[in-house]
Amino acid sequence: MTEALYAANSAVCLGCGAALLLAWRRDHEQAFLRMVGLAFLLHALLAPSYAAMRASAPPLDRLALGVILLVAMLSAGLVLMGVAYLAERPLTRRQQRISLALLLAGAVLLLPLGDPAALMVPTLINALLGAAALAWLARRGGVAELLSGVLLVLLAFNALQVQVIGPSATERQLVLAMLLRLGAALALLHAAGRRSAQASRLARERFERLTEHSHQGVAVIRGEQMLYANPALLRIYGLASLQEVHTLWRDATMPEGERAAGRERHRRLIAGETEREDWSGQRFRFDGTPIRLRFSAWRVDWDGESAEQVIVTDETAQHDATMALLHQATHDELTGLPNRSALLARLRELCAADAGFALLLLDVDRFKLFNEAHGPSLGDAVLRALAERLTQALRGEAEVMRLGEDEFALLAPADDAERAAHALAQRVRELLARPLALPGQEFFLDVSMGVALHPAHGRGAEALLRAANAAMHEAKLVPGTSLQFAEERFERGSGVTLLAEQALRAGLRDEQFSLVYQPKVEVRSAARPPVLVGFEALVRWDHPVSGRMSPLEFVPASERTGMVRALGALILERACAQLARWRADYGHAVPVAVNVSPLQLLDPGFVDEVLALLARHGVPPALLTLEITESVAVTHMEQARGRIARLRAHGIEVALDDFGTGFSSLNMLRSLPLRTVKIDRSLVEPLPAPDATAVVKAICDLAATLDLDVIAEGVETEAQSEALRAAGCKVMQGYLYARPLAPAEAARWLDRADGGGAGMAFRLRG
Repeated sequence: MTEALYAANSAVCLGCGAALLLAWRRDHEQAFLRMVGLAFLLHALLAPSYAAMRASAPPLDRLALGVILLVAMLSAGLVLMGVAYLAERPLTRRQQRISLALLLAGAVLLLPLGDPAALMVPTLINALLGAAALAWLARRGGVAELLSGVLLVLLAFNALQVQVIGPSATERQLVLAMLLRLGAALALLHAAGRRSAQASRLARERFERLTEHSHQGVAVIRGEQMLYANPALLRIYGLASLQEVHTLWRDATMPEGERAAGRERHRRLIAGETEREDWSGQRFRFDGTPIRLRFSAWRVDWDGESAEQVIVTDETAQHDATMALLHQATHDELTGLPNRSALLARLRELCAADAGFALLLLDVDRFKLFNEAHGPSLGDAVLRALAERLTQALRGEAEVMRLGEDEFALLAPADDAERAAHALAQRVRELLARPLALPGQEFFLDVSMGVALHPAHGRGAEALLRAANAAMHEAKLVPGTSLQFAEERFERGSGVTLLAEQALRAGLRDEQFSLVYQPKVEVRSAARPPVLVGFEALVRWDHPVSGRMSPLEFVPASERTGMVRALGALILERACAQLARWRADYGHAVPVAVNVSPLQLLDPGFVDEVLALLARHGVPPALLTLEITESVAVTHMEQARGRIARLRAHGIEVALDDFGTGFSSLNMLRSLPLRTVKIDRSLVEPLPAPDATAVVKAICDLAATLDLDVIAEGVETEAQSEALRAAGCKVMQGYLYARPLAPAEAARWLDRADGGGAGMAFRLRG
């Protein structure tokens, strides 16, 4: 019977200890369950150890006694720590270690006393600790806590029966121990349950206090049911209370295509497959209004069961503001059409898909006239009307976009892109055949259209846009509404032009320009040698990559960019400096002619700059001749006359270059205070043909009548020279006499002219 009770007692100890530990695993806040549970598990060793001690001979009985003492002392320490937690007076880690060390040391010290004296001490210690715990619980605990304390004290005193009464009390002690231990375990479990419920209630109250005033929506969901929603969430979804919800929450608020994903996300969270989920998207208020929300969710315990807690942030205002900024960044403010950024994005999309399409750029011809004649308000109205007509008429055929002031783009996806482009251009012609109607006015428009096809004219967005733009500018050369398809030479020409303009700026900065000098000679007769009468300074660009370049390759770029003014100033500076060096080296020089651009001549400060330059280098004004073109003389007659008169008054001669190729007139020659006219090489080249000779003779006779000197340029043959001399032109320049010379070679001409060497003579017109 005793053996059965020992076994039953151990089973009760194991069961109660396991139950307490399992309860602790569900709620780690109830730490007393772990301590007392471990103590009960240790108590399971007491019954077999007592039995072994009673039945064994030395020294095994002493070993069993040692086990009993260790278990008793260690379990006493665990019960002490557990009760301290229960009484809300937990021991520190240091206190726990000291208590266990003292109890274990006591067990070692008691072992020599033997049974029953050694067993009496731990029993009394357990009783004293139980009494102290009962005093703690009486002040801080509830009924269950107090009951558990009483039962633990009784359990300690129950162990004294065997020591006081003897072995005859063993069975009664075992039965009472089982009952007391079961009662204590039940009381502790009840206390833990009540405390967990109280903690849960406090946590919920705290949770609700925190969420009630939160600006973010907070919800707790289980399955299709919303268990809790704070005021912010109700406000986000346009509700006054959850009682207004009469349908499934997801069906009412989520787009249909996202509901299955929402349910799967909820399942993963509840099952613990994922700790947290974050997402965002469009939702709907209960009145159907779309909103933009961001969500974060995780699993929580709600009323003892798992649920999903969701934090909801309303980003509708930010989303709408972002979309408005995006629309503003990708659409034209005046017409509302997509802009250049949108076009590039669409082109990249189509190119990535390797789709065929036609890109047509459309530019309104002479649009500046609308603004100049009627003001920018009417110009804007014209653009809006054109945008509306294109959009309405081409809907379904092409996407319409506005790229700039008066430039539009039409984008037509099509397998046969070329055919689509022709059809689109024809539709535009038909649309513009009718006037644009504005309040009280009608306007006809012409446009220039440039077309680039994908993939024929490029495979990238930027390349296609460049190709279409180059074609559009080529179309502008044709009057009226015109169409031009992209060609490689258009884009290449634009690229070369840009490169030339950029390189020209670098060339001026790095002083890559130099002068060469082509002699001008006077030819009296075939028998007499020509006489050096001057030089023409010609600029050359010593490009670091392309080598030496002639003016034909870079002067047009300098005129387009306005850099011709800086280039002209550089040429004048170099020419005057060279004249000064020649005068210093040889004591004399011949006049040097320098070409002057219209921008230079029409500059109000030009004459003063030239005079200051001559004075700085100490060069007499008679040694400088400025050559101007017919175009500036005709276009700006009055300004040119004033500038030339001032130059002549200071002794600087002015020549009319390229005479006979432009707007030559008797009135111009008579009105301008010129000194020389230069017959253009195009009139010299056909000599000695009779008709060409007659033209040259007429020019020479006219010049003689007006007391003007005549110079012929581009003379390359003896026949041309003889025909010119016969017509009355005595001063010539060209390859027949000399190519343009470097300064050192030109200096040798000066040296020979001074000494009469090589048949050269020097003459300075006074």
